[in-house]
Amino acid sequence: MAGKKHWLFKQEPGCYAWGQLLAEGSTWWDGVANALACKHLLAIRPDDCIFFYHTGKEKAVVGEMRAIRGPQVPPGGPADARPTVQVAPVCPLPRPVTLTEIKADPLLAGWDLVRLPRLSVLPVSLQQWQRVWELAKTDV
Repeated sequence: MAGKKHWLFKQEPGCYAWGQLLAEGSTWWDGVANALACKHLLAIRPDDCIFFYHTGKEKAVVGEMRAIRGPQVPPGGPADARPTVQVAPVCPLPRPVTLTEIKADPLLAGWDLVRLPRLSVLPVSLQQWQRVWELAKTDV
């Protein structure tokens, strides 16, 4: 994982769910409007690791994706369109890791996921990434 960055992308499952990404095999991640989220999106490079987080009622990290294309205007999009990245699923987490668990974990409580709840694209430190995976592999 050296050299790769880690991210988290949020999405309402009623709009685009993990299962839809699995069925399609890849997608262009678009609809990012917040200035800070756009800044993060522009920093993503191919092969970066990304958690897929369901918002809404679920509020949980549900899967891992990889960036397969860095920031660009999506194919067929207007030249002034906001940049997007193409992502593909890697695997579901063994079990979803809920926001409640994340808030209760001392290592994760200060994460931007908790501090900036409206941010849809955010960085994940390697330590946070590993901790979420540890939680996903434990029974609740």
